[in-house]
Amino acid sequence: MNGLLIGRFQPFHLGHLKALEFALTKVDKLWIGLGSSNKPIEKNNPFTAEQRKEMILSSIDDSMKKRISIYFIPDVDNHMRWIEKIDTIVPKFDIIFSNDELTKHLYSKRNIQVLSIPFLNRKSLSGTNIRDLIISDQKWDDLVPAGTRNFLKNFDAKEHLKNL
Repeated sequence: MNGLLIGRFQPFHLGHLKALEFALTKVDKLWIGLGSSNKPIEKNNPFTAEQRKEMILSSIDDSMKKRISIYFIPDVDNHMRWIEKIDTIVPKFDIIFSNDELTKHLYSKRNIQVLSIPFLNRKSLSGTNIRDLIISDQKWDDLVPAGTRNFLKNFDAKEHLKNL
């Protein structure tokens, strides 16, 4: 059985890692959709799809890598067209993992099972919070997996985010 998990992963953090681990307990293969892949770099979308893919792959172990595939999911101007676009990008899946009400609604109409993901410390584990902590030079590195931490430090994320 295959599943789909879509997120922006701006950046990939420990909550996202737990979501991947949860999803992998339910499916054989997991398709990871990097949302807003066509959006230009800006304050709320500071990392490219390629950079986010690198963060994910550097943050998971080989056994997880064997069971996932990563796809770039662009935003489109219409919700129904968005899920139709996903159909052209991602192989068939039986379950979608999402806490987004609109996504749940759209896929429930298609008779695709939607499973909610247990949130892990949602207040601190949000991309917005982590980006704000990086910019303000506060402690953030314990909120992301080691691979993401290394990527962000090597990329000089603080300077990059400040420039946006």
